[in-house]
Order: sequence, then C-alpha cells, then structure tokens
Amino acid sequence: MKRKYINYGAAILFFGLAGFASCKKSFLELQPAGQSLESNYYSNPTEAFTGLVAAYDPLVTETGGLDNTYAGPLGPLNSASDDCFAGGGGNSDVPQWQNWNTYTLTPASGPQGGFWGNNFRGVSRTNIILSKLPNVPGLSDADKKRYTAEAKFLRGHYYFDLVRLFKNVPLFTAPLSPDEVYNQPQAAQEAVYAQIEADLNAAIADLPATVASSENGRATKPAAIALLGKVLLYEKKWAAAATQFALVNGTPGAAGPFNHKLLTNFGAIFSPENKFNSESIFEIVHTGSQSYSWNNWNQFKSNVYVQMVGARGYNGPVYWGGWGFNPVTTQLVNAMKGDPRYGYTIVNMDSLAKVTKSSYESSYQGTGYHIQKFAPLLKYKAATGTAELNFPNDYIEIRLADTYLMEAEALVQSGGDASRASALLNAVRSRVGLAAVPATLDNIYNERRLELATEGHRWFDLVRTGRAATALSFKGFKAGTHEILPIPLNELSNTKLVQNPGY
Repeated sequence: MKRKYINYGAAILFFGLAGFASCKKSFLELQPAGQSLESNYYSNPTEAFTGLVAAYDPLVTETGGLDNTYAGPLGPLNSASDDCFAGGGGNSDVPQWQNWNTYTLTPASGPQGGFWGNNFRGVSRTNIILSKLPNVPGLSDADKKRYTAEAKFLRGHYYFDLVRLFKNVPLFTAPLSPDEVYNQPQAAQEAVYAQIEADLNAAIADLPATVASSENGRATKPAAIALLGKVLLYEKKWAAAATQFALVNGTPGAAGPFNHKLLTNFGAIFSPENKFNSESIFEIVHTGSQSYSWNNWNQFKSNVYVQMVGARGYNGPVYWGGWGFNPVTTQLVNAMKGDPRYGYTIVNMDSLAKVTKSSYESSYQGTGYHIQKFAPLLKYKAATGTAELNFPNDYIEIRLADTYLMEAEALVQSGGDASRASALLNAVRSRVGLAAVPATLDNIYNERRLELATEGHRWFDLVRTGRAATALSFKGFKAGTHEILPIPLNELSNTKLVQNPGY
C-alpha cells in the first residue's frame, strides 16, 4: 500500500488558526484556498461562510492528525473491535491500527494522534468562528444565528469524540494564544459533558429542520437532537436520552416528525447512489469528483477507507482491488450467519473467487471475509485522478435504526415504556424480515451489533456497557486501561497535561 508522511508542528495541527478551505460545487466538496491570517479574516459574509466550512472540514478529512497518517474514524475503531482485525499487508502496515488491534498501545504508538489532532483542530476552528461571528460586517441576523448553531453543534461533536476516546482532555471554549493553550490542565469529564450538552441544546434551538440538497452535510435540528440523545445515553441519563430520541424517532416504523423513516431495502442504505436517504440523520459527505492524486495528501474529501478495506490484489468482477485492511473476524461472521443483513455487511472472498474464477491476496490476519458496506465496487471507480483515492461513499454517522435501538436501550435502562422499547427494537428486525424478540438489554445489544456491524459503533458500545474486557480479551484488552486511549506523547511536552492511567 502506498503511504505518504508529512511532518508538521504539533501546534499547527492543535490550534488550526489558519488554512481555511473554500467551497466548490456543493457544500463540503472542498479544495484548499491557501493560508489566511485569522486576525484579518471574517471581514465579510463570504469569509464567514468559508470559516464555517473550515470548521466542518476535520469531520471529512481522513488523513492528518498529529501523525499525518490515515485518521478517519472507521479504520481504527473497527480494528479495535471484535468486528474486524487491522489487516493490511503485515503487522507494520499502518501501525496505528495494528497497535489498537492488539492492544499494544503506548503514548507514542496508536491512533491517538489522528483522533486528538483532528478533533482539536475542529474545536479550534469552531471557537474562532464563534468569536468572530458577532462582528462580521454585512452578515444577516439569520445567517449569524444559523452559523452559530452549526459551530456549537460541531464543537459538541468534536468534544464528544474527545471525551469518549480520552476521557481527560482540556476544555477550550474560546480562542487562546499558544502560551495559554500549553498552560491549560485537563478538565473534569463532567465539565466536558456539561459543555457538550450546553452546545447541543443551544444548537437545537436555531438549526433548520431540513436543508436544501445543495447543503446536504450541514447540521440539522434532528441531527443535534439525536447527538444530544447519544451524549445523554453515554452519561447514563436514561430517561432524558429516551426523550430526545423520541423527538426524532416518532412512531416506530412510520415516518418520524422530521420525516426520517427506515428504508425497506437494508442494502440501499449504504449505496453512493442513495445518499441522504430517509434513514440518514447525520451524514459525513465524501466526493469522488475531484481527481485527487497522492499530491493531495491531507486534502482528500473522498472516502479513502473504501479503498483500504477492499481485498488485496483482487482481480475479477464487481470489485476493485484494495489494500486488505479490516478483514472481518470469524466472531462476526458466525454471529451474522443466517441473518438477512449478512450479505450486505460481509463478502466471502474465498467463495466469490471460486464462483467467478477471480483471485486476491490474503491480508495479514486475513479470514477470507471482507467488509461489504464500504467495499470498493468497480461501478464507483473514478474516471479521473488516482482511482484508489476517489471513491464517493458517504459515512452515515447517525441513522434511524441506530437511534431506534438507542431509545429502546434507554427505555429499558430507565424502566420506561416497555411496549415502545419493544416496538423500536422489532421495527429494526421487521425491516429485514426477522421475528420479534423481547426488548431485553441483551437482545438490544445483539441487534446493535448485527444492524450496525463495521459502522464504527461496536467498540464504543462494548466499552460503555462494560462488556469490552470479555468480548475483546482475545485481542489483549486490559480492563482499567484500554477503555480509553493514551494522550499522544508529543502533547505531554511543555504542557500541563497528565497521561491517562495505565500508559
């Protein structure tokens, strides 16, 4: 697999005070617009909007962070879970994933640089735009209100990832000078969660219920409500979480208050031809139309993960050859056998090769099973640019089946409406033709695994429900340490940050 590494100072990635991106074609289809001094920016409405787009940018960029490797969320999270192995070409191929896969994390080795760098870059950009919006000449009150709500949604989103992954993080709610940043201690987890809740509640009030198709990818009211529900779920505020999810979910199986509805065809959820479908609540936009090459490192807005999970050296119909990362574990294969979602989630490459007389190379830790939801299909191969860098698949980070199951869990945990919990759980099962089951926590957890497999939720679910030590023991997970990542080693130098326990 071809990789490039570019060294930047940690402070540039941490503060993100410059380097805005301009809008092209549609929202979040970006290309670099050079460096702009933050002190001279935000002098008109166009620059305000460009700054807002820059605040979204860390959500979409799959390369970068503090280590300038592949920093998208799916690869590391799937590697850490019992859904997948790290895979690739060997045990040193993208070591950040390998270290989490085998729980041999150290402050200097693991995916923490990508997560820390990208999310704090997002925090910095949201803090800057929030500080500038009140004084942008010519910006309408309506746009000012909406941009402020979007920035608060994004700051809540970035901090939710940070507190889940690291627990002990500094809390910044305004732009700071480098000297000030380096002197900030870590905040109490409760304070970070309180700020996330405050940001999302403020965002909900002023975000639009829907957006025009040209604005797909921007935050909406249902996205903020659903994210707040998820935050409350992680805080174990069960009844409050259920209340939030109900605002989005509505009547199970029917179109909800914001017109979200389960798709009849499970497989259609993930198709690039069906972006922003009725099940999508918050979707990370990727484009295959910008002709990226390896010269565009740290600019990719395509979905590089699609290339990474394709079978190595594949030669045959249907698929494009990939780099063999995240082969599916036999644990997930066995759990899904007989489930109608199996074929939309997993592809048996050994069987396919025999039937179609195709060939491929086994991955490191290969099982013969690969991810189907994000598979590199030939029909989506870009006609221009470097093919492997231009897949258009979006990532639906929050979708309706997910919020159904989270509400069902919150209801059971809080002793809430048992019949509604059952209806939510079984609407998800009915969609794929499965019989109803009782709404117990075990059944809900199992349904989450089968419904959301390889979508980046499994590791978080195992950790937050206390099941990680058992489910991930075969990978070396150690209770009391591996529930969170280490603080990146470089971030401990000349700062007041303290390393997480066990590292």
